[in-house]
Order: sequence, then structure tokens, then C-alpha cells
Amino acid sequence: MEITMTVPGALDVIRELVKNCASDVLIGAGTVLNAEAARRCLDAGAQFLVSPGLNIQTIELAVREEMLMMAGALTPTEVLTAWEAGSDLVKVFPCGQVGGAKYIKALKGPLPQIPLVPTGGVNLNTAAEFIEAGAVALGVGGELVQTDALKSNKPEIIVENARKFLAIVKQTRAQMATSTTAAKSSR
Repeated sequence: MEITMTVPGALDVIRELVKNCASDVLIGAGTVLNAEAARRCLDAGAQFLVSPGLNIQTIELAVREEMLMMAGALTPTEVLTAWEAGSDLVKVFPCGQVGGAKYIKALKGPLPQIPLVPTGGVNLNTAAEFIEAGAVALGVGGELVQTDALKSNKPEIIVENARKFLAIVKQTRAQMATSTTAAKSSR
């Protein structure tokens, strides 16, 4: 679960979630813009860090602290720089606005070793396309945690959306594995 720093009282939310849920869920901090904010998030108990853009000092802090880091990047240069600096995953943001799954596929051509996570434009209709294009995971916000579900206190809607996303990812990966196996055996 990623708590973005744009949430009012985000550090307190992280502390409370870590205290009450850490055995069941990984609690992390998102929209971490710099190393100072990253330090505050780690001190609050965040178990991973996510940034919307490339900040080398934040990646370096995460590496020193042996903390999972998903640095944001958009251009091939930024993606490569984030990876070489030590980011565990690279968040491609805002992916939907620059070509969506086609952009992920284009990046994977010259950068197949870099685990890309698209955010922005990921929804139930595009999830399979992103996985097929080479995404290792999906960054999903409003499509998963819908405002109406929160306002009406219906967490079951969020749980059902999560199940739908997981089913799409699982089914797509299974289809891809079957296709790969079939291609290898026909050689």
C-alpha cells in the first residue's frame, strides 16, 4: 500500500498503518520528491519509496538504507539513469499520456533488463496490454481506490477491483508463458 505524500498527514498515516498492518501489508511512501522527504518517510516506517520523477539523492538514500526504491522516469535517459543509480524498479510516469503500452514496449526494446512499472493510464481495459508490452508490475491509483468507494465506506469495491486487476495480470502472464512455450517447441 502506497501512501502518497500528497495525503494530508501522510507521515502519521504511514506510522499508524505500519503499527497496525505491517505484518499483513507492505506500507510505503509515494510522491517522495527528495532525500529529505525520503528520510522522513523511512523514519515513519515506510517499507518502500516511490517517486514521480528522477532524484538521484533519493535513490542513493534508498540504496544506503537497503530500501526498495521505485524511481520515476519518463525518457530513455531518465529510465537508464534511475536504473544505474540503483532503483529496484523504474516507474514510467505519466505513461498513458505518452503512448501507454506502446511506449513501454518501445522502452523494453533497448532496455530489456530494466523492470518497468507504468503509472498513469493503467486501468482494467489497459492492464493486459501493459503486461504484454513488458511491464513487470502496474501502478494503479484512482482506478483501484475509487473516490466513491471511499466516500460511501465500501472497501469491498476496492477489494473487488484489486481482484480484477490481479486476475488480469495472472491470466495475461499465463497466456504469455503458453505462447513462449509454444514458440520454443515449434522451432
